[in-house]
Amino acid sequence: MGKIRLVTTITCAALLLLSTAIYAADDIQKQVDDIRGALPKFAVPMREVGDRFQNMYFAAKEGNWALAAYMSKYMDKAMNPAKVTKPTEYEAWKTFYAETFAPVNKAIQAQDMKAFEKEHNAVIQHCNNCHAGMGYGFIKVIKMQTPADAGIDYKVTSKATDVPK
Repeated sequence: MGKIRLVTTITCAALLLLSTAIYAADDIQKQVDDIRGALPKFAVPMREVGDRFQNMYFAAKEGNWALAAYMSKYMDKAMNPAKVTKPTEYEAWKTFYAETFAPVNKAIQAQDMKAFEKEHNAVIQHCNNCHAGMGYGFIKVIKMQTPADAGIDYKVTSKATDVPK
């Protein structure tokens, strides 16, 4: 009779521990889901990307190459929440930034306005094609007449290499 009680006690304790672990896992998953739900999806970071992309042009145009490089760097970083919230779309962004956008970054590092202008314009066309291909043809990027952020002095002369790592 003692062995049966011992087996029963051990079995009950194991079931209790297992149910507690399952409850804890469910609670952790709920917390993860809540955090994921609070992160911006794709549209919010993309808005920041658009503003930085526009500002980048005005920085380059005025010879503030560090600001142009900074805008590019943080334009890319702005999309990080999409790694979690929209992983498929984030992979498309990652490829775009690494490949399609690379010539813009190269022109910034070379401080070559002619190349920058050419590549910046090519990216605008690419963005509009991508938006249309994803069903967002109503989002059409244009080159603005003034920067998105008027609170920055774009005329500070700098080198692309001036951006801290």
